[in-house]
Amino acid sequence: MCGRARCTLRPDDVPRACGFQNSSVTTLQTDRYRPSYNVSPGRYLPVLRRDEGEAGVCVHCMKWGLISSFTKKTEKPDHFRMFNARSESIGEKASFRRLIPKRRCLLAVEGFYEWKKEGSKRQPYYIYFKDQRPLVFAALYDSWTNSEGEVLYTFTILTTRCSSALEWLHDRMPIILGSENSSDLWLNESSTTKVNDLLVPYEGSDLVWYPVTPDMGKTAFDGPECIKEIKLKTEGTTSISNFFSKKTTDTKHIVEPKHEKISDESTVSVVGFTCSGDCGGNSMKADTPTDDIRSVKEENLEEDTKGKDINVDATKTSTKGEERYGIKRDHELYATGLKPLTHQTIETKSNSKKGRTKNDAGKGVKGQPTLHSYFGTK
Repeated sequence: MCGRARCTLRPDDVPRACGFQNSSVTTLQTDRYRPSYNVSPGRYLPVLRRDEGEAGVCVHCMKWGLISSFTKKTEKPDHFRMFNARSESIGEKASFRRLIPKRRCLLAVEGFYEWKKEGSKRQPYYIYFKDQRPLVFAALYDSWTNSEGEVLYTFTILTTRCSSALEWLHDRMPIILGSENSSDLWLNESSTTKVNDLLVPYEGSDLVWYPVTPDMGKTAFDGPECIKEIKLKTEGTTSISNFFSKKTTDTKHIVEPKHEKISDESTVSVVGFTCSGDCGGNSMKADTPTDDIRSVKEENLEEDTKGKDINVDATKTSTKGEERYGIKRDHELYATGLKPLTHQTIETKSNSKKGRTKNDAGKGVKGQPTLHSYFGTK
C-alpha cells in the first residue's frame, strides 16, 4: 500500500505545506533530494520533524523505507521491507513502538498512486486533493549506522483501513493529516497519548482520483506523463474476439415459401411462383417480377412438346442455373439423343483387351469390324 508517490516540492516549501509557516526551519542533507513524479522506496525525500534540542522544525532528507537502528552493520539494507507500517500494530512491534514518543515526522507530497487488480491486470490510479494542495502523511523515522560508520536516516509511512470512498480500489490507505492542528499534534512530543485519535482514515470528499498509464509500474518511468489521465476501455467496447464468437440465427428474418391449399388438401411450393386452384393451364403466377421468371414461353413450350420425350424443365428452365453455377445434369444427355455411359459399358471396354494375342492382330473384338477388315485384301 502506498508504494509510489509524486513529490516535486522544493525543500523550503515543505514546512508551509505541513502548516508551519512562522517557525524557524533548519535543513539537513537537502542536496540528496531529487524531485520526481514517480518516487519509490529507497529514494531520498524531504520530511519534516522536530529539531532536536531546538524549538523549531527541521527539513531532513531521508530515505524512504525504514531500517531499524538495531539492524546489523554488515547487513545490506532493504528499503522495501518496511516502507509502510500498519498503524493498528505500531505499539506492538519493537521496530515501531520505541519510535512513537520522539521519532514522529511528516511527509508532504502532491499525490500518491494505488493499483487496482482487474483480473490478471493491475490498473494504477493517481490520488490527490481536488484543490491541488499537498497531502501530509504521518510517518516514523529512525537512524542506522553501517559498517563504515555512516549514519543513514530512513522513514516509514503509517497506513490504516481504507476510507468508504476508496474501498473499491484497495483495503488500505496512508494516514492523511488534513489540518494544521493535526499536523502540529503529530509532531508535538507531549501529546503521545492523543496521537491514536489521528490514526483514522481520511473521509473528506476533496480527495479525488483518476486512472493513469500502466507504465507507472516501471520505477524508471518519470515525468509529467505519470499523472496524465487516461481513458479506460468500457465493457461494451468491441474486441477482436467478438468477430470469432459463435453467431446465432435470427429466425425473425427467415422468409418461408408460400403455400396455397389445393382441392385434395395437398400443397405445392415453387420458388418464385405460387400455384393456386387446380394448378392447371395458366394458373402459374409470379410472386415477384425477376429476370429468372419466364412464364409465358413455358406455356407455349408445353403445348409444342406434348407427346414428345422431352423434359421441359430440363431443356428450358435450367438454362439460368447452368450459366450461373456451371451445372451439367444427366437429363441433358437424354434430351440431345446421347446416352450416358453405364457401369456395364465401361466394364466391357476395360475387358476387351484381355485374352488378345499376336495372332489376333487385325481382328475385331467379339465379331466387331475393324479398319483392317474394310481395307484388307479380298
